[in-house]
Amino acid sequence: MIKYTRLFITFLLAVIVLQARSQSTATTSSPYSSFGLGDISNQLLPQNIGMGGIATATNTIGGYNSINVINPASYGKITFTTIDAGLSSNVLTLSKNGMPNERDANFKLSHIAFAFPVTKHSALSFGLMPYSELGYSYKTVRSNPTPVSAVDTNVVNDIYSGEGGLSKAYLGYGFGIGKHLLIGANVSYIFGNLKQDQSTEIPLLYGTLDSRIEQDNHIRGLNYDYGVQYSIDFSDKKHLTLGYSASANSKLNVKSTYIVSQYTRDASGNENVPADSLVNTQSPSGKIQLPQINHFGIVFQRDDKFMIGADYTMGKWSDLSIAGVNQGLQDSKMFNIGGQITPNVNALSNFWALMDYRLGAIYEQTYINTGNVNIKRYAATFGLGIPLPHDRASSAFYKINFSAEVGQRGTLTNGLIKENYVNFHLGFTLNDRWFQRYKFE
Repeated sequence: MIKYTRLFITFLLAVIVLQARSQSTATTSSPYSSFGLGDISNQLLPQNIGMGGIATATNTIGGYNSINVINPASYGKITFTTIDAGLSSNVLTLSKNGMPNERDANFKLSHIAFAFPVTKHSALSFGLMPYSELGYSYKTVRSNPTPVSAVDTNVVNDIYSGEGGLSKAYLGYGFGIGKHLLIGANVSYIFGNLKQDQSTEIPLLYGTLDSRIEQDNHIRGLNYDYGVQYSIDFSDKKHLTLGYSASANSKLNVKSTYIVSQYTRDASGNENVPADSLVNTQSPSGKIQLPQINHFGIVFQRDDKFMIGADYTMGKWSDLSIAGVNQGLQDSKMFNIGGQITPNVNALSNFWALMDYRLGAIYEQTYINTGNVNIKRYAATFGLGIPLPHDRASSAFYKINFSAEVGQRGTLTNGLIKENYVNFHLGFTLNDRWFQRYKFE
């Protein structure tokens, strides 16, 4: 067990270092992240992602204690000290009619989460994970309606870019009441910076003054999640679990910096130092009104054998406003379905029979409506839960969780962009008995 403990600690430290580095770099390359607060992260662990993202009614997965931030009521089922850390990567292909495809890849932290049992039927959990990701850069070309000279070729470039993201540090507690009911809540601190630029350039007219608008939002504040799970037992091993959880429509603090500047480019196309700043203002602290997000879930499982379930999520994103300005989003809805099977948890000579095999599907009508088109997302997922060999006399259990999501977002209709993506997630889970009082006779 010592070699696995060292491996886990090394992996955990690497994740923490990568998290520190990722705070200053973009971790997505999607033009759709320019809406709202960026691409909202699913805040799921790989074991849930592999099952199509079902989480609202899940707690113990494949015989292992699992940290489920989506529904803090699940903490009431945690009986071991549990640590989960992971990384993820994204391969994205952008398509647009009349344009060559663009491909990009990113690598990022997915989560660091801890949970400790407090009593026999309650546990405390805390951790850090992404809340949203902002990263895009694209250009549109249009005609200049008022050419400034006969040399002007009427070509104007509008250049849009953004980078940054928000992180979520949470602390939660869940407990059981009786045999069937679990209740829990999280308090989260959401923080980070979102920077967006818009430049207007006339590239074929040398010496002209180009302009740029820069807006930088510094965001801080508390958010709250709460949830409940109720189980119905058909036998000692067969259970039906109903779940509900929600993220409250709380308010975050935002301080914005707004700069309008002018600049030129030299004969080689390199940008010169800005000539001046027409506007340079820093607004007093404002508020971001977050939406209410509701999750509903149902899961049927036979312990140590299989699990199947479905989730439905509604987000009131039409309420999202930044500094009193509504962001023009629409309400979202998402359907998740999936499950897993473990052939034989007691197999001694067949490693493949010990593994968890996961499969799922996702349909989402996102909060984005652009060009009178609702932007939708479709995805299929699969995953593996790979238990590491352990000493039967030891209290420590380790599992590697891998998942992949293959999907599509957007459309080519009305000159829009279609994204084809593959997301990979890798997590390392530890279950162990810490802080246990031993009795000697």
